Amino acid sequence: MSSELTLEKVNQAVNAILEVLGTPETELHRQALAAFQSGDHQTVKRLASTNLSDYYVKSLGYLGGALKLTPNTDTILAESARSAADFAKEKALKQLGEALAKALS
Repeated sequence: MSSELTLEKVNQAVNAILEVLGTPETELHRQALAAFQSGDHQTVKRLASTNLSDYYVKSLGYLGGALKLTPNTDTILAESARSAADFAKEKALKQLGEALAKALS
């Protein structure tokens, strides 16, 4: 395993995280993703800092920093991935709860 961190490797990791986040379903998520994709990472960070319980935005908030290839890039990617996983978990729990409520009503 090569320990050299390259922008190509980081972009592959970013794409994997974006895949887990999926298509944005709220206006906040659309705004955060559009800002991220346009390179406006400061706006994404602001959205993350003012929507503290939103894992989708939190995950994107980390990602801009990962693209700078610093010694902290691995940590930033890990935190972003954890937030993306938390988002996916919450989404699945909500969907399952709604399905159970419908089935049991």
